[in-house]
Amino acid sequence: MSRRKYTHIQALEQEILRMRQGGATRQEIADRFGLSKSQIKNWINRYNHKQAKMEAGITPRPKGRPRKDSAPGDVIAEQAYEIKRLRMENELLRDFLRSAGRK
Repeated sequence: MSRRKYTHIQALEQEILRMRQGGATRQEIADRFGLSKSQIKNWINRYNHKQAKMEAGITPRPKGRPRKDSAPGDVIAEQAYEIKRLRMENELLRDFLRSAGRK
């Protein structure tokens, strides 16, 4: 299959997820749709990040400048998600420093 210049990867979302759950590798998925492995990797990472935010109760915001009359998002849920992410990052860095013998 020849490589395409541009693809709406969202149109392939369900098929990519089905293949991923079926145990297909990123390279196999990329070859199937004529995309690069990095495109599939980046899409899967974005999808997982979006799902994690939705599980935390944060609704995805549309891209671009917000409308003048739009209400602010759920600030508390976003802050809770960010705090959780930062705690995990601090824990990871603390463990790394311990393993490096710096603490």
